[in-house]
Amino acid sequence: MSDITIYHNPQCGTSRNVLGLIRNSGAEPEVVEYLKNPPDRARLQQLIAAMGIPVRELLRQKGTPYDELGLADPKWTDAQLIDFMLAHPILINRPIVVTPLGTRLCRPSEAVLEILPSPQQGAFSKEDGQKLVDEKGRRVPS
Repeated sequence: MSDITIYHNPQCGTSRNVLGLIRNSGAEPEVVEYLKNPPDRARLQQLIAAMGIPVRELLRQKGTPYDELGLADPKWTDAQLIDFMLAHPILINRPIVVTPLGTRLCRPSEAVLEILPSPQQGAFSKEDGQKLVDEKGRRVPS
């Protein structure tokens, strides 16, 4: 079993880039396609606590029922927002990565580099062509 888990949406370019960076470090993560296998309430709460972010920060707005559900309204409690995420997993922003060094919402994708236990093994560019890592496995300044 891998010591790295990615909550992944294969339709998301950022998620695919993060998965590529994990694999470029020589690791093969446990891939959880969270739209098919969403986390339960306890796991979602654990992830939010481990990331140290407000519940609201995990909500994805683009391409979701966020607006139709009126989730911008501050009346919603954290528990209610989690209820919405459980009912509509597309509302969970991604990718979330769990490693021995921490748990992160990896947006932008290069945020994963801060929590990977092993260095990059070679060059890596995002799908859009932006070079993130050079041939020696060093992060390229942006």
